Amino acid sequence: MKPTRKSMGETSFHHTVIHATVEQLRQVLGEPVCEQNDGEDKVNFEWEMETNSGIPFTVYDWKEYRVLDENEEIEWHIGGRRSIETSQAAIEISNALAKL
Repeated sequence: MKPTRKSMGETSFHHTVIHATVEQLRQVLGEPVCEQNDGEDKVNFEWEMETNSGIPFTVYDWKEYRVLDENEEIEWHIGGRRSIETSQAAIEISNALAKL
């Protein structure tokens, strides 16, 4: 996985989630492209990434509506163009998290 500059247009949620802390995601995904941890919007953190095979995807918290403790494990949504792509992204993230 790596950060991407590819368009995230037409990506959406396909019921693929992972569980992790903000700090863990920083370690495996790097710095988020969006970080407004104030609980005022539907998303506090978002990463724009691509899989090892170049498929773009996003990782974001959804409707927490609160300031997140960066060491608290929460559910993260994975957005992509198709469910098979978000599933592949989840596998790559899970494998990276397991190595921490």
